[in-house]
Amino acid sequence: MRRHRTLRPQGGAAARVTYEEIFFDLVYAFAVTQLSHKLLLQLDGQGLLETLILWFGVWLGWQYTCWVSNWFDPQTPRIRGLLFATVVLALCMAASIPQAFGDRGLVFAACYAAMQVGRTAFIVWELGAGHPLAANYRRMLGWLCIAAALWIAGGLLGYEGRVVCWLLAIACEYLSPMVGFALPGLGRSYTRDWTIDGGHLAERCQAFVIVALGETLVASGAPLSEAGQWTPDVLLALAATFTGTLAMWWLYFGTSSEDASTVIKASDDPGRMGAYFHYIHAVLVAGMIGGAVGNDLVMLHPRAGMDMAQALTLAGGPAVYLLGSAVYKRVVYGRVPLSHIAGALALLALVPLGQGAPLLYMGWLTTALLLTVGWWEAHVRRGYRPGSSRPS
Repeated sequence: MRRHRTLRPQGGAAARVTYEEIFFDLVYAFAVTQLSHKLLLQLDGQGLLETLILWFGVWLGWQYTCWVSNWFDPQTPRIRGLLFATVVLALCMAASIPQAFGDRGLVFAACYAAMQVGRTAFIVWELGAGHPLAANYRRMLGWLCIAAALWIAGGLLGYEGRVVCWLLAIACEYLSPMVGFALPGLGRSYTRDWTIDGGHLAERCQAFVIVALGETLVASGAPLSEAGQWTPDVLLALAATFTGTLAMWWLYFGTSSEDASTVIKASDDPGRMGAYFHYIHAVLVAGMIGGAVGNDLVMLHPRAGMDMAQALTLAGGPAVYLLGSAVYKRVVYGRVPLSHIAGALALLALVPLGQGAPLLYMGWLTTALLLTVGWWEAHVRRGYRPGSSRPS
């Protein structure tokens, strides 16, 4: 591939994550907080649907930017300026999340569409017509323009129309990479041609996991700060929620994260592998957002009896996290860990049993299950290597 003045050098040592990228991630810490608070304040089926739609949009904005910074050097003035412009749009998008299905639907859609289309159009212009990456970005721009039209249309319509249009827009942006951004007259791309830096991409995903885990810590710390008295119940709730967050950290960083970049580098189709990583992390982080809402509930009302929605949240968030982690480890190690499937099923089994029980009890039960899965996985993982389905 011909070297372009704004492209990262290919080959050699893995590209490091730059301060510009870390600055970009800061706005997504705010976005994750907005999403968890939205679900906390609307803990029902409609609130869950809305939060999921907004989350997938938020993640897509981060994901497409991550691919740009994998190929292009954020320390060059042009790409740095592009990232900073994206931060402003992402900040406005995140600020509109609480009313995205109300009065600020068009604001959310317009900021998101401008971020996706504007970034890609800039790269198309920057590359020119002859660069090997240019055709892929032209196809990508076509799909993002289709999705942008659906986002904007949804922002202009009423509630039902908004849900339908935004779901279609998400489908466009999630599925189009897997068909090579195929468009009539423009052909299609092939993931084998996407030269990516596996170490950099894995590290970017890991950075977002830290952002999401930070929100689960905030969900424990903020109610603690606002508590009038630090009673034994409050301190027990803190111990349960913090240990649960630590268990999620252990399951991710203690058992697989270091092997992820090795798998991408060794793959004969690193582009497709990188896409899988991003899709899987969308599920993983969604589970963490659910876990943050559960932490809020336990900290705010430790002795209150649970209703069905609260029981589903406390058990469902960690269960989704474990299922996402199971798929992640299937990609990394070539096997689905039985510990994760068993843990997710055990968590879901708690839902009918937990109704009416104090939130604090459910908090400790879910934490105990996460710790058990972590201990089980740590012992089973010994002797496994990346990409292997059998002990080495």
